[in-house]
Amino acid sequence: MRTGINFGTQESREVPPTENLFIGGDFNGHIGETADGYDEVHGGFGFGERNGGGTLLLDFAKVFGLVIAKSNFLKRKEHLVTFQNAVAKTQIDYLLLRRCDSGLCKDCKVIPSETLVTQHRLLVLDIGIRFKLRKMSARGKPRIRWGALTKDKAQELECRLSAMGAWRSSGDANTM
Repeated sequence: MRTGINFGTQESREVPPTENLFIGGDFNGHIGETADGYDEVHGGFGFGERNGGGTLLLDFAKVFGLVIAKSNFLKRKEHLVTFQNAVAKTQIDYLLLRRCDSGLCKDCKVIPSETLVTQHRLLVLDIGIRFKLRKMSARGKPRIRWGALTKDKAQELECRLSAMGAWRSSGDANTM
C-alpha cells in the first residue's frame, strides 16, 4: 500500500495493479455537489460549486481509473467541509482509490471536532481489507498428526522403516 500527497502521473503508473493505491491530500480544487459527466469517479455527494482545480482532479481520477471516496457517501454539511476559515467553508481535501478497490471503502468522513492543522479538518477513510489464509503446506513443513496413529499403523510403520534400514534405535537420541 502506498500513499502520498503530491502524487504525480508517473508514480501512479508505477504502482502495480496487485497493490492497493490510496492518494490523499489538499488538492485545492472543488469537485462540486453533483457528478455532471463524471459519474464513474464522482459519487454525486459533494459540496459547493466545481472550479477548474476540481475539474482537473476529476479528469486525473478518470484517466487513471480512480474514484473520489468522499463523494460516494451522503453526509451532513458539517461532515463535508474539510477547510474552514473566517471567510469560507470548502471541501478541498480528498482521498482517491482505484475504482476496482472501491468495494474496500466502507466510509469516508470528516471529523468536525478534530483540527489537523489550523484550518483543515481530519478526513478519515474506513476500509476493510481481508487477508487470504494460506494453506498449511504453503507455510512450511507439513505437520504429522501422531494423535491419529493407531497401534496397528504404528507397528506397520515400524516394520517399513526397519526394512528400509532407516530405523535403528541404538545409542543416544541426540546422536541418532
